[in-house]
Amino acid sequence: MDVARTVPEFHIILDPMSGVVAEERDDLIMFSLVSIQAQLDILEDVADDLMNSLEPDKELLNTYPGRENTAPGAGVYANLFYGLVIGLIIAFMAAMAILVMGGT
Repeated sequence: MDVARTVPEFHIILDPMSGVVAEERDDLIMFSLVSIQAQLDILEDVADDLMNSLEPDKELLNTYPGRENTAPGAGVYANLFYGLVIGLIIAFMAAMAILVMGGT
């Protein structure tokens, strides 16, 4: 927050953001928040990226273009794989149970 000194002899300043003309006082400290606002903007982008990482169809900050739908595709392949493995285990256990019970 930069101010313009309109009349330095009488310590009159102008805040260009709000348009307020006021007297500069020694008991008040003015601090520029421009650098902090830039860091907050970066943190806000990172927080949005973290929230987007929870949804499979959202684009992340550092992803390559065209990779928005990789998570649903990977989910389909992973579920097919786990379904096949679990199905084979159940089929093997059923075959072993039939053999143990005296089936030929």
